[in-house]
Amino acid sequence: MAPQISPSILSADFASLGSEIERIADAADWVHVDVMDNHFVPNLTLGLPIVEALLKTSRLPLDCHLMIDDPDRWAPQYAEAGAKSVTIHAEAASAPIRTLRTIRAAGARAGLGVNPATPVDQFEDILGEIDMLLLMTVEPGFGGQKFLDVVLPKVRRARDLIKGRDLDIWLQVDGGVSSETIERCAEAGADVFVAGSAVYGADDPAEAVRNLRAQAKRATNEARWSAT
Repeated sequence: MAPQISPSILSADFASLGSEIERIADAADWVHVDVMDNHFVPNLTLGLPIVEALLKTSRLPLDCHLMIDDPDRWAPQYAEAGAKSVTIHAEAASAPIRTLRTIRAAGARAGLGVNPATPVDQFEDILGEIDMLLLMTVEPGFGGQKFLDVVLPKVRRARDLIKGRDLDIWLQVDGGVSSETIERCAEAGADVFVAGSAVYGADDPAEAVRNLRAQAKRATNEARWSAT
């Protein structure tokens, strides 16, 4: 799959989210929406009412990343509202298979998020329930953190688990993704990249998205060439 870029509006101007999304609408694949509840992570951002408002105006599909307690209760509502991708965290879900199936049934891609210290091997048996595996490359909760290189072997391991299976699973990385780190993520096997500060901290966010995509494509092609 060609690399996809999902800019995080966590780094955008919250007073003008509609305009901020429009700035990247012609360049990005998704809008990454970080939903935080100040319980699962030590930060409070936005919730379902804001997502519903964004769905009315955004030309891009919404990629909702739920960093919240009790995602089994709340996640299906984001899919039912119209989000095209909804990710729950493995560390927070009590009934992940049931919730992932409910998200799919509502018409969204079902994502499973994994924190940096959580091994991925334990999810091998439920890969068939997942449309996207999100690997956090920082501790969840705040934007602008430094990329954790120690997660790269886990990205490679996740790609190995997915490889060879007749499954359409995207491998997403989130946290500290920038022009300095995106190529390493792509080489390790990621194909969906969440970037916040690297996009909205740039003078031209759309151009920043295009540059990140070009870097990811180049690194992906080089990795494939060296593997042959």
